[in-house]
Amino acid sequence: MKKISSFLILLFSFINLFAQNTYVFLGSFNRDKNTDGIYVYQLNTDTGKLIKVITVKNILNPSFLTLSPDGNYVYACTESKTLNGGKVSSFKFDPANKKLTFINSQKSGGENPVYLTAHKNGKWLINANYSEGSISVYPISENGTIEPFVQNFHFEEGSIDPHRQERSHIHAAVFSPKFDYVFFPDLGADKIRVYSFDNEKTQPLEIAEPPFMATTLGSGPRHFTFHPNEKFAYCIEELTATIEAYHYESGMLRKIQKINSHSDRHTDNFESSDIHISPDGKFLYASNRGSENIISIFEIQKEGTLKKVGVQSTLGKHPRVFGMDESGNFLIATNSVSGDVVVFKRNAQNGLLKRVGKKLKIYGVSCVKIRKY
Repeated sequence: MKKISSFLILLFSFINLFAQNTYVFLGSFNRDKNTDGIYVYQLNTDTGKLIKVITVKNILNPSFLTLSPDGNYVYACTESKTLNGGKVSSFKFDPANKKLTFINSQKSGGENPVYLTAHKNGKWLINANYSEGSISVYPISENGTIEPFVQNFHFEEGSIDPHRQERSHIHAAVFSPKFDYVFFPDLGADKIRVYSFDNEKTQPLEIAEPPFMATTLGSGPRHFTFHPNEKFAYCIEELTATIEAYHYESGMLRKIQKINSHSDRHTDNFESSDIHISPDGKFLYASNRGSENIISIFEIQKEGTLKKVGVQSTLGKHPRVFGMDESGNFLIATNSVSGDVVVFKRNAQNGLLKRVGKKLKIYGVSCVKIRKY
């Protein structure tokens, strides 16, 4: 009997080990192509432990990553901080053999690409360039190759902050829930730019009417997300550390609330960075940097407004980007200045976070994407 019990325990452990098929992709400001730039880990969904799978060199500052809808390809920004030096790159990911293989790169069409998004059909990729304030649209071949961009839009105007808003700074590119519009938060111009998207056209982006939603002057809209019910949208504003909540319908945004993203403790040294909604649609999470290195937690009310329910230290400095797995059980934060990755277990009932596993050290870690295969 004891032998049978021992065998069953070993069998269960063996099955559980190979059932861990949730992968974590991490980008970084590596500053040197000879050092690792992209890191792939497996997430143990029982313990929260991250187990290294593979790393990739020969790519400079892959500061932001996105995955193709089928998970077969990883797309990376290259923040060169040199004129005409920015690139977007494609990699093939093979989870069975644990390989990440370079495919190709294309020019980003601007300086310092900071955000990539892929269309649900896997045939289009859109890039946001920060320093030069521009967006680029790329066709994607069936083998994951990025073709040269077919559209490239540049913007000039800035806003009231002479240090941060001297000109346009596009900081994100986000498809609408039906993938018929794309929203571009412009930190430099205090606008959320709006374009319609026609998948059948060779040049799919066309300026919408109205062409933008104006935000509060000096707010600096940064990242943007939609609620799973498709009725609400939320923009995190970096310079004022605020969140603007919107009602959404057919490419149109209507403001319904503005709320502080930072904690209730007053400070002049804060800025907000990233924003995500739990898969169940009940809670919104927002990261804040500067004197506060926290994730603020909000309960989403029936009418789309937010109610703060807690804050969680990211246990590091400068949480640039964070992500949640598709189950909503885990949130992973990347602290770029202190260079560490922290895994939190999420309480689905109250939305609060609790650290699990060990802190992972990665120099300049800047971005995280999580996917189950």
